[in-house]
Amino acid sequence: MADHLLSIDCGTQSIRALVFNASGNMLAGSQKEYAPYESPEPGLAEQDPEVFWQGLIQVCRTIRKDYPKLMARVAGVGVAAQRDTMINVDEKGEPLRPAIVWMDQRRAQPEFAATGILGGAVALTGLKKRLMDAQAQAKCNWLRQKQPAIWQVTHKYLQVSGFLNFRLTGLFNDSIASQIGHVPFDYKKQTWAGNLSLTRRLFPIEPSKLPMLAEPGKILGNVTPEAAALTGIPAGLPVIACGSDKGCETLGNGVTDPSMVSLSFGTMATVQTTTPKYFEAISLMPPYPAPMPGHFNPEVEIYRGFWMISWFKNQFAHKEVEEAKAAGTVPEKLLDQCLDRTPPGAMGLVVQPYWGPGLERPGAKGAMIGFGDVHTRDHVYRAVIEGLGFALKEGMEAIQAKSGVKVQACALSGGASQSEAICRIAADIFNLPMQAGATHETSGLGAAVVTAAGTGIYPDIKTACTRMTRPAKRFEPDPSHAAVYEQLYHQVYKKMYHRLSPLYKQIQTITGYP
Repeated sequence: MADHLLSIDCGTQSIRALVFNASGNMLAGSQKEYAPYESPEPGLAEQDPEVFWQGLIQVCRTIRKDYPKLMARVAGVGVAAQRDTMINVDEKGEPLRPAIVWMDQRRAQPEFAATGILGGAVALTGLKKRLMDAQAQAKCNWLRQKQPAIWQVTHKYLQVSGFLNFRLTGLFNDSIASQIGHVPFDYKKQTWAGNLSLTRRLFPIEPSKLPMLAEPGKILGNVTPEAAALTGIPAGLPVIACGSDKGCETLGNGVTDPSMVSLSFGTMATVQTTTPKYFEAISLMPPYPAPMPGHFNPEVEIYRGFWMISWFKNQFAHKEVEEAKAAGTVPEKLLDQCLDRTPPGAMGLVVQPYWGPGLERPGAKGAMIGFGDVHTRDHVYRAVIEGLGFALKEGMEAIQAKSGVKVQACALSGGASQSEAICRIAADIFNLPMQAGATHETSGLGAAVVTAAGTGIYPDIKTACTRMTRPAKRFEPDPSHAAVYEQLYHQVYKKMYHRLSPLYKQIQTITGYP
C-alpha cells in the first residue's frame, strides 16, 4: 500500500532524505553534509550545484538500501530547499556556473531608478535606498553585468528546488511557494510579475528563463526512469510542489494562523507565521508564499542567525564537537552545559547578532558589550543564544503589530531546537510557551504534509497538517528569568543598534571592511 511520503530537505549545510507515514511519524532518514559554500574571493559564496544532486542521490540510495520496504510504500516525493540560491542551467538542465548561495555579498550596479509618479512616491517614503540595495543584491543583475555570455546562454534561472525537481522529473517546473528571493515574483498575487511591475524592473529576468509554477500540493511531474536508476526512488512516483525550507518548517510546526509563530533556529534564524492576509512585517519585505495555497508567511530574518552557533563551535568548542560525533548526537546538547553553568543575562554580556547585513540594517555589524574579567567561554555562548532570542522577539513583535493578532505560543525548529536549554531560554525571553514537535525535522515534515495532500492521502493541506503535526514537548517561561530578560531587552538590547550604528560606519570607512 502506497501510504508513505518521501521528503527531500536541501539546506545550506546538508541534504536529507526522510520517510514519513500518514500520521506524521518519521520512519527513516539519511543525511549528507557538505560545506555551505566556497569563497573564491572575499564576500563571495558559491556552490557546485552537483553537490545538491549527488547528495540527493546518496541519501535516497541509502534509504533504498537500508529500508527497501519503506521506499516501496512511498506514494509521492516532495522537495523543500534553501531560498534564493540561484542556478543557471542550459536546455539540458546542466549548470553553466556555480550556484550563487544566498549568503553571497557581491553587488551589482543598480540600473533601474524610479521616475515620474513612482519616483516621487519612492522619494517621499524614503525607500529609494532600499530599492537601490535590492537591485544591487540581486545576483541576476550581477550576472547580466559581469558574465553576460553566461546569462545569454542561460535557458533557465532556477532555485535549488527547481533544479532538483528538474533532475527528478525532466521538467522545468517548481512550486509557487519556493519563489523567494531576488526574482520578478508578485508576492501579493503569487505569480510571476507583470511587465510593468516594480519587481520586474528591479529584477529584469526574461520570462523564458523562469520555470513554470504550480500551487503547493499540485503534481510537478513524475520521477523519470533515469532519475529512478540513480536515486533508487521508484519510477513514475509523482513529485509534488512543496515550498521553501522555512515555509515547510512553519507548516511542519503546525503553524496555520497568526496566533502562533514558528521560530527557526537554522543557518538563517527566522520568526514566521501563516496568514490568509497580505501584510508586510517590515516595509518593502513582502510576506512569502506559504506552502498552503492562498496563504502567506510574513517573516523577519536574522541573517546568518544560528550560523553563529557554528561559528562558536568552530572557534571554541572543538572538544564538544568531537564528543558529540562519537556519541552520535549534536554538539548543541553537550553545549547545554555552558548554559547550565551561567545565569540569565550572562553576567552582563549582551550580543547584537548581526553577523551579516539585513534588509532594514544593511550596514549593521555584530557586537558584544559588557565584557569583564568574570566572563568565560560559557558566558559568550549564553550571550550568543540570548542575543539571537532578543532579535527573534523583536521580529515577532513586528509581525504581531501588523497582523493585529496576539501571539499565544511559539513552535521551535532547526538544529538548535534539539537543545532543551536553548528552548527554555527562548521561552523565558519571549515570556511565552515554546513547543517542540516529535521530530526536529520539521521542514521535511512540512514537505510530507503537502505531499500527503498532493497524493490524495488527505483532502487538503490543512487537514494533513492537523493529522500529521503535534507538539511533543512544551517549555513554560520562568517568571524570574523572564523579568531579567524583559529589562535587558528594552533597556539595553533595543538601544544597541542605534547607539552603535555611527561607529559601524566609521569602522567601514577606516578599515574598508566589509
